[in-house]
Amino acid sequence: APQRELLRFAARDGVLVPGRRVPGRGAYTCRRLACFERAVARRGFARTLRQAVRIDPALARIYTEESMARELDG
Repeated sequence: APQRELLRFAARDGVLVPGRRVPGRGAYTCRRLACFERAVARRGFARTLRQAVRIDPALARIYTEESMARELDG
């Protein structure tokens, strides 16, 4: 998928945060919740970002809010 269609995450003070403009090494996932969950389960964020990261479970809300918005727009 083109990069503009992916969600970017980076580490800030050891915490995973979403955002295209967050400085530092980035990790990308597709826009499906399953992709995010797979990256968490396989420690993909820590591996890609080259550091241990704390992952707030509320980040999954990004995926559900976005999919709801797409359904309403579509």
